[in-house]
Amino acid sequence: MAIITISRGSYSHGKEVAEKVAQRLGYQCYAREVILGASKEFNIPEIKLVKAVHDAPSMLERFSYGKEKFIAYFQSSLLKCMVRDNVVYHGLAGHFYVKGVSHVLKVRIIAEMKDRIQIIRDRENIPYESALERLKKDDAARSKWSQNLYGIDTADPILYDLVIRVRKMTVDDAVDVICHTVALDTFKTTFESQKMMEDLVLASEVKTTLIEIKPDIQVFARDGVVTLGASAQIMKDPDQVKEMERIAGHIPGVKQVNIKATHLVEWSD
Repeated sequence: MAIITISRGSYSHGKEVAEKVAQRLGYQCYAREVILGASKEFNIPEIKLVKAVHDAPSMLERFSYGKEKFIAYFQSSLLKCMVRDNVVYHGLAGHFYVKGVSHVLKVRIIAEMKDRIQIIRDRENIPYESALERLKKDDAARSKWSQNLYGIDTADPILYDLVIRVRKMTVDDAVDVICHTVALDTFKTTFESQKMMEDLVLASEVKTTLIEIKPDIQVFARDGVVTLGASAQIMKDPDQVKEMERIAGHIPGVKQVNIKATHLVEWSD
């Protein structure tokens, strides 16, 4: 039992690999379903969530926290899928939200630009130059997104347990490697790692509940004890502090709520 996240550029065979891995292992396979789940649960138009997840934030969005809200909704939906275990998720951002969870196998699928260009041309019958321009723009947008939101480059190999180049190694070869690797004891679900996933889900639920009050609220959960990281300004407003404590305390699974100044909260990977 494990979770597999597959990060890939567009037209890199990542979707095909993910679906074949899920089929072979009997796992659930998620991608767009996460967006649809978040759209339904939080009553947000799907197009807004897609834009938030894929586009880098503008200066206005940074100021208004609009993008952060949609990302929080997406994260909550994704973690609720992942906590079920036996899951393959392919798409942007999956590995960002499960740092430190030992039963997650993080995979990056890459392919050469000329092969990606040929795939687009075969599917859409467009000129070479148009295909190349589209891929460059898409790769740049993905890199900018992760840099702006998380300060990391999604293409950085250090983020992954496996980086697989599909060319000489075929799609079926990649599936074999992933299925073999995820069967190792290293990636088996343990009581502790599953508890960490449940803590992440609880923290994301608290965050989405409080996000209208404090869009940039930081939330950490461990064994039902929830710590909220708030700014010094919020800490000076006892009524708002009590309201956040009250709301968070009514969420199922929350046993205790602590609110601390943001710089005092220790966040775990």
